[in-house]
Amino acid sequence: MNSRVVRVGELVLRELSGILHSRWRAESVSITLTHADVAPDLRTARIYYSAIGGREGAAQAGRFLAKIKNELKTLMMKKITLKYTPDLDFVYDYSFERGARVMDLIEELEKAESRPAEGVEKEEKKGAGD
Repeated sequence: MNSRVVRVGELVLRELSGILHSRWRAESVSITLTHADVAPDLRTARIYYSAIGGREGAAQAGRFLAKIKNELKTLMMKKITLKYTPDLDFVYDYSFERGARVMDLIEELEKAESRPAEGVEKEEKKGAGD
């Protein structure tokens, strides 16, 4: 990926997050903007977000971001000087949920591995005492 596109994406993400959390403090307290994918022509940007509150919190955050999308773009235009101001598309970031699920599975495997080992140790102790 072009380094300029990456830098623009980071700039867009930083500015949008700042605008969101300063202008809409109460509404955005549970929303985190996680990543921005800007198209190579800089005309569109896919902004990934996560939200506290599970599926309902994510849906509520999505509706809120869709409602303020045009105002966010206008405010961002005033802070960032680009040839094109990208159209914003907000997408829920499932990576945190997937990561939490993977961690849960790892913990389950670790617990499952430790259970048989405990049982074997008890049997070994019984055999040594006989």
